Amino acid sequence: MSERWIPFDVSDADVNPFRQFVKWFDEAQSEMREREAIALTTVSAEGRPSTRMVLLRHYDETSFGWFTNYESRKGRDLAATGVAAFLWYCEPLGRQIRIEGHVERMSAEASDAYFLSRPRSHQLGAWASKQSAPLESRAAFDARYEALEAEFAGRDIPRPDYWGGFRLVPDLFEFWQHRTARLHDRVIYTPVEGGWHLERQNP
Repeated sequence: MSERWIPFDVSDADVNPFRQFVKWFDEAQSEMREREAIALTTVSAEGRPSTRMVLLRHYDETSFGWFTNYESRKGRDLAATGVAAFLWYCEPLGRQIRIEGHVERMSAEASDAYFLSRPRSHQLGAWASKQSAPLESRAAFDARYEALEAEFAGRDIPRPDYWGGFRLVPDLFEFWQHRTARLHDRVIYTPVEGGWHLERQNP
């Protein structure tokens, strides 16, 4: 094939977008340093969008998820509107996946399980960081971290009530494959009764 990128059409796509996501995600494993990085966009109650990078820590046949401080800007946005979108981009393979949908908090049990799996320094960081709030100085933050390190010395660190997971239940997927001359391939999935409708869109 003379073209660098692999073509992608509706006929190439799995009828289930969650399985198609896993296929591309798996194929990127050896191509990317931080395969779990996604650009997450939230919208405030006033309609103001905000985007940041987070790590995709959960995916299955119904949802995608990440973990954060519920009192952060993204946590407040999600509580206010309950919707979000994210973009996963794999530059080496010329692919991106856009996913949009409704968002809800994960169960306390799921958040506890993930928190316990984190390195101890990350657990302490969740306690130390008042995410998105003003910070008087780095020195003040370091002092707070060190105080917590001493407080929890020799015992397990519990998950803060204000920290946990969100899961996004999609109502739109777009799988985008780079092609030469910007004539890219785009396949869109939208839900229909009993499954998903697939269509090709213009580049």
